[in-house]
Amino acid sequence: MTSTATARKGPVRFAVIGQGYFAQSAILPAFKNAKRSCTLAAIFSDDQTKLRALQDRYRVEHALPYERYDDFLRTGAVDAVYIALPNDLHADYAIRAARAGVHVLCEKPIAGSSADAERMISACADCGVKLMIAYRLHFEEANLSAIELVHRGEIGEPRYFSALFSQQILAGNTRTQSVHHGGPLRDIGIYCINAARYVFRDEPTEVVAFAAQKRGEQRFAEIDEQVGALLRFPGERLAQITCSFGAAEQSSYTVVGTEGSLCVSPAYGASTDLAWELTSNGKSKKKIFKKRDQVAPELIEFAGCIRQGRVPTASGREGLADLRVIEAIEASIKSAGRVEVSRQQPEQRPSLRQERRAPAHEVPTLVNVHPPTAH
Repeated sequence: MTSTATARKGPVRFAVIGQGYFAQSAILPAFKNAKRSCTLAAIFSDDQTKLRALQDRYRVEHALPYERYDDFLRTGAVDAVYIALPNDLHADYAIRAARAGVHVLCEKPIAGSSADAERMISACADCGVKLMIAYRLHFEEANLSAIELVHRGEIGEPRYFSALFSQQILAGNTRTQSVHHGGPLRDIGIYCINAARYVFRDEPTEVVAFAAQKRGEQRFAEIDEQVGALLRFPGERLAQITCSFGAAEQSSYTVVGTEGSLCVSPAYGASTDLAWELTSNGKSKKKIFKKRDQVAPELIEFAGCIRQGRVPTASGREGLADLRVIEAIEASIKSAGRVEVSRQQPEQRPSLRQERRAPAHEVPTLVNVHPPTAH
């Protein structure tokens, strides 16, 4: 089966699958900034209150329960899905969309396992549809300009990288549930791993990692509270990451080279200003990047890939590369030893050429959902 979406003119029609916090706070509002190339045609949820309220707010033509997913996709009413479901459901919903000839934009991590990720990639390729993973920072100026600074030698040869990402997760959130492949490593640690990979523009060869657990915390009964890992990269370079669901908010990374350093802080936020500070030859320079809509650029890029037949920059292989590092870290924690990474080279690395801008929007009133953190 081959998608017919490229034959249609007009905006790419999307269905957003799942109406959790990120979908409501960031994905649905982003269609306003992407309206020239994308339109929100359908939403899916088993919560009828959500469906009624969100359908009315965004004037969505179709608001449906999950049981109607396959039949609806076969009608040809949408060209693409944006999957914003828990991690364990990504592969199933992506493969079903591909078999219906519908393109797939999927939240990260790409899937619950690398085997499922490979199934997703193969299904989309076999069915002639595009697969893109929602790496919003691959289109955001603060991080892309940081990559550019390092790549052109502003800090000399990059030697080591250190990243922190932490927040206080609320009890009961799906991110604390093992059935959904939750936990800080897959939810926020993936940002640190991805940053190390795009700063060094390479894949780690081996990892060693530890998990730590505060006793008596019921919210961490099924997951690790925090994870720390050391990644070895080719060229005798090291990257250290720490991620936590039980510590105060932190979002940063620093890369240190032979002639200077670059600190990006905040680095990963979706609804805040981001900034970096470059120190080189005894001089420092700081730049602040005002908050923007980071999802609309993803939608616009994916629509362009569909219309123009391009491979998405944040492809399924990019998602698989991160997941293989995550699985190596988890194996190291379990074995208490060093683990080699099954390296996956993506088709391309993010660069400043990908930067897109869209104005920030306020978080709308949420319907039957709460923010995942206390702040």
